[in-house]
Amino acid sequence: MSKAQVLIVDDEERFCITLQKILTREKLDVDIANSGMEAIQKIKQKTYDIVILDVKMPGLSGIETLKEIKKIDIGIEVILLTGHASVDSGIDGMRLGAYDYIMKPCETDVLMDALNSAYAVKSARDERLKKRD
Repeated sequence: MSKAQVLIVDDEERFCITLQKILTREKLDVDIANSGMEAIQKIKQKTYDIVILDVKMPGLSGIETLKEIKKIDIGIEVILLTGHASVDSGIDGMRLGAYDYIMKPCETDVLMDALNSAYAVKSARDERLKKRD
């Protein structure tokens, strides 16, 4: 199986770097964006399988960023990271096409389970679409 291409989007740079190290150790190919606008620019330049997206960010919120991501590539699976105060945003995100939402802070194994599950769903869908062509 090829390595999943993951983009972490969070305005907390230290969190992004720490998570990138953890996910790279798990054999994922990981990039970082520190804002919704930066994420959108990266997604226009490179294909990602999964985006880990913080809901609460200055500027473009996670929900607004999710809407833009889905306009660019509806097939990208998005996992929202949400604090206790923004559970409603996580639910809204699911309605807008997010794969899952996870409460922050989260255990690494919880996030890895969500990533593996999202990647399996995306890979299966991509295979079905290839067979159609």
